Amino acid sequence: MDLTLPKELLDYLDELDEFIEREIRPLEEADDNIRFFDHRREDARTDWDRGGLPSHEWEELLREARRRADAAGHYRYAFPAEFGGRDGSNLGMAVIREHLASKGLGLHCDLQNEHAIVGNNVGLLLMLEHGSDEQKAEWVEGLASGTKGFAFGITEPEHGSDATHMDTYAVRDGDDWLITGAKTWNTGIHTAKYDLIFARTSGEPGDGHGITAFLTPTDAPGFKVEEFLWTFNMPTDHGRISLDQVRVPNSAILGEEGRGLAVVQHFFNENRIRQAASSLGAALYCIDESVKFAKQRKPFGKALATNQAIQFPLVELHAEAEMLRALIHKTAWLMDTEGAFTQSEQVSICNYRGNRLCCDAADRAMQVHGGLGYSRHKPFEHIYRHHRRYRITEGSDEIQMRRVAGYLFGFMKQRAPKGMG
Repeated sequence: MDLTLPKELLDYLDELDEFIEREIRPLEEADDNIRFFDHRREDARTDWDRGGLPSHEWEELLREARRRADAAGHYRYAFPAEFGGRDGSNLGMAVIREHLASKGLGLHCDLQNEHAIVGNNVGLLLMLEHGSDEQKAEWVEGLASGTKGFAFGITEPEHGSDATHMDTYAVRDGDDWLITGAKTWNTGIHTAKYDLIFARTSGEPGDGHGITAFLTPTDAPGFKVEEFLWTFNMPTDHGRISLDQVRVPNSAILGEEGRGLAVVQHFFNENRIRQAASSLGAALYCIDESVKFAKQRKPFGKALATNQAIQFPLVELHAEAEMLRALIHKTAWLMDTEGAFTQSEQVSICNYRGNRLCCDAADRAMQVHGGLGYSRHKPFEHIYRHHRRYRITEGSDEIQMRRVAGYLFGFMKQRAPKGMG
């Protein structure tokens, strides 16, 4: 057993660090762009006059960072070489995302909207795996460069974790489909020209088959953004939309008719392990900053670090982080060597434990730093508020544990997620 990370991966981390210092850090510090990351960040990022949407200046800064990262050959790391990528592995992406998040808030990596100089563009992976030749010709380059994308419409006002019970349906009308229903938490819908709408086209509520994914134009008649939901961390780009007999051609189907759940599971499986790695990285940042502060701060004439009440909670978090890193690396490596869906149970463990660890670490960092930790002059409250959402989205803690229990107690007979068989 060799647990050593590949030298080329470690060398690539150094290459990324050099790029950040040369290109990204100066951009972050120019023109008062630091306002998006310091105590003013929520106001700077949020256009309150447009209902809490991301400000144009904020999103333009992110686009420029992505453009520079793509020009330098970093943004497409995870993509196949034929599309300008580096054939990045799941292990590589896990290590990179941990590394970037462990640096704290910055233009190099801001997980509030999945921004990073190494793109986590799961949309491209879905297109390469499930798209038709015509769809790939239209979408691949824009997805690869980060200049084009689609929102993701699976969650409904009345159905979240119970996705196979969705009320949105589509009926055939000649060569077209008519979609009727509602979706919520459509992230990115404020700018997306398409929404990947999942609708039942056959079968019964609860069936894994009979759900179809449609690339739906957001300007189609009958498609309406009803509201944007304000959240624990602002700005918001999470929309609730309605569909009233929205007409799309049969060619709008992504993947196979009735096999849309496979697209969903592909998205979740890829994202959950990367999300776990990002949460681990952010937790490490909180732990490291707390240790540093505890060694410097000297109330009552001695360093905070000499107190076991400070030491022991951080030791517990440190131990959890070390164990979690080992499992994330092992899981990602096995996804690469044995197939992405062979590790469904382990991905769920990594995800819910990673997200929980980050929230615990951010909370502890606030406590160690006292009033300063609670203030927005430190990033811990922002980290907590952002990563707290991951304990709900893309499979709540309870759903991840339910999946693990399914394998542990034998209730789930297949090793792959529902809808993949």
